[in-house]
Amino acid sequence: MRPLLVVLRRFLREKRLAMVLGFLLAALTAIAGVALLSLSGWFITATAFAGMTTATALAFDVFAPSAGIRFLALFRTAARYGERIVTHDATLSVLAGMRETLFRTFATARSARALTLRPARLLFRLTLDVDALDGLYLRLLVPAGVALASALFAVLSLAFIDGRVALAVGLFPVLLGFGIAAIAALKAEKPARMRAAALEAVRGRVIDMIAGATDLLMAGRLETSRANVEAAETRLAETDDRLNRIETMAGFGLAALAPVVGGCLLVALALLVETDVIGVPIAAFALLLALAAIEPFTALKRGALEAGRILAAARRIAPRLEESPQETAIAAPPPGLALLAENIVVRHPGASRPALSGLSLEIPAGEIVALTGPSGAGKSTLMALFSGEIEAETGRFAAQPASLLTQHVELFADTLAGNLRLAKPQATEAELWAALEAAGLAETVKALPQGLETWLGEGGSGLSGGERRRLSLARLLLTDAALLLLDEPTEALDAETARDIVARLAAARGGRTILIATHSLREVEISDRILVVDNGQLRGNFNCMESAFTEVASGLRKR
Repeated sequence: MRPLLVVLRRFLREKRLAMVLGFLLAALTAIAGVALLSLSGWFITATAFAGMTTATALAFDVFAPSAGIRFLALFRTAARYGERIVTHDATLSVLAGMRETLFRTFATARSARALTLRPARLLFRLTLDVDALDGLYLRLLVPAGVALASALFAVLSLAFIDGRVALAVGLFPVLLGFGIAAIAALKAEKPARMRAAALEAVRGRVIDMIAGATDLLMAGRLETSRANVEAAETRLAETDDRLNRIETMAGFGLAALAPVVGGCLLVALALLVETDVIGVPIAAFALLLALAAIEPFTALKRGALEAGRILAAARRIAPRLEESPQETAIAAPPPGLALLAENIVVRHPGASRPALSGLSLEIPAGEIVALTGPSGAGKSTLMALFSGEIEAETGRFAAQPASLLTQHVELFADTLAGNLRLAKPQATEAELWAALEAAGLAETVKALPQGLETWLGEGGSGLSGGERRRLSLARLLLTDAALLLLDEPTEALDAETARDIVARLAAARGGRTILIATHSLREVEISDRILVVDNGQLRGNFNCMESAFTEVASGLRKR
């Protein structure tokens, strides 16, 4: 239950007054409905009896009850409208805040790196799980509170007629209504969790199949992927069927409360009328009041069915809501250095041996350094360490504020300006054009009809591979980071484009330190130093004046 309490505290902290007001309006709406039906029943019955004789007809006051009925009808409509606005506005506002908190925690370096392995997980947490939590207030707490409020109103109203009848009418629906809802919730808990997992599997597999359709087709696995989607859909349909059966039985049980209570109450009221304790109009009032007070209990059904889904979503989200979405602070290096590492050991989760072992190095500020070595030597791990995406198991590490350009260009469905301002949200238009000019993309953008406001598709579709890489370079140059980390910056680009990007990068760095992980001679040729990494250890550290520098460069040229 602790995850639910964490989520509930979030609701109360952000929208306490709105939630209380929404509950009060919902309770008043239900009470007004109960009072309207019971008063209308009494008025109709009393009017019929009063009309039997001229004397009683002339003495009967029709104005006060009819005014009360009109007032209750108008009040119920207004309260219902207000309740819908207040409760949904409060819920949607809290959920929006949750999504922002979750996104901020997922956007930290280490979380973001972990999510690259399963990117759909972030989507499901931000959509399916957060959407499920709107039921905590709207379909669990509010309906339960309204049902109790209507039962209490019925007890207090019927107490003036007969205390035993009032107690029975109050306790019987509460015990049976909440009992049926609790049994339904227990029965539906496992199917609800299975349905959430099946729905996540369907969406994830569909996304994977669509995103990787070309690769799957080339590998002959497209039909297998489609079969996996169908299998997940079959499991989803099976859980829906189980939940529908539970919903039907719960609905039948809750719907049966009214005729059962009404039948028993009718017998009791008939005895009271027969013994002249009450009149027929009062009996009609009491019967209709009890039936109307039971109606809110039918709303418990939906909350009971979604309780399992809500609890599962709370368990996944609550730990994130308690986290402080802050990046891990990296110590500053000694003056004159951009980066310092001493006896660093890094081990990836689940790995039997470390990716980096006993690695030590120093990089002076202002240098361009090429980091080279065979594939799997640990270059990308070093980049991740320097950017704060992973932690060292042991050793000392310090670095200037760094910005990492990965091998894969990350662009979003947004404008060119929007993609650039991810690096510097307050950047002026002049700064954006200067960055594009430095990256060699300014003339291309000026030729576009909408210029900086040109809309890009997902992943930067609408631009060529070279243009996407230039845009990412412009975004990198907009950052205020003193240390620029580039992981294979010209991979998969043609030689002419790659050389132009490298040359522009060297010219526009503005005295910042650049560390380039590369297998290419292009990046080495602009470097002041070469670091050679192999098997997780530093095997060579050569400046441009050493003969070994030429030997390493010659080895890269042969590749």
